[in-house]
Amino acid sequence: MAKLSKEEVKHVAHLARLAITDEEAEKFAEQLGKITDFAQTLNELDTTNVKPTSHVLPIVNVMREDVAQKGLDRDVMMLNVKEQVDGQVKVPPILED
Repeated sequence: MAKLSKEEVKHVAHLARLAITDEEAEKFAEQLGKITDFAQTLNELDTTNVKPTSHVLPIVNVMREDVAQKGLDRDVMMLNVKEQVDGQVKVPPILED
């Protein structure tokens, strides 16, 4: 597998909104390269007779019955809200124009 460049690591960090230095980018590029090299070695295993599974143990999800329940009382909940408008919680915008 191709080695990740420092620029690729910085790009992924930017997408994840992480601020990293050039030294950290070099360090992470090396570490990620080792991880992808190890993952590549798994392709050498013979999995011809291995049945695909989603989990190594035969477990099943134990789900509770989906029953509607009364939520928080709006008036009580609004006591903890910093700002509200017409009974709705007002939050700062997260998307820029």
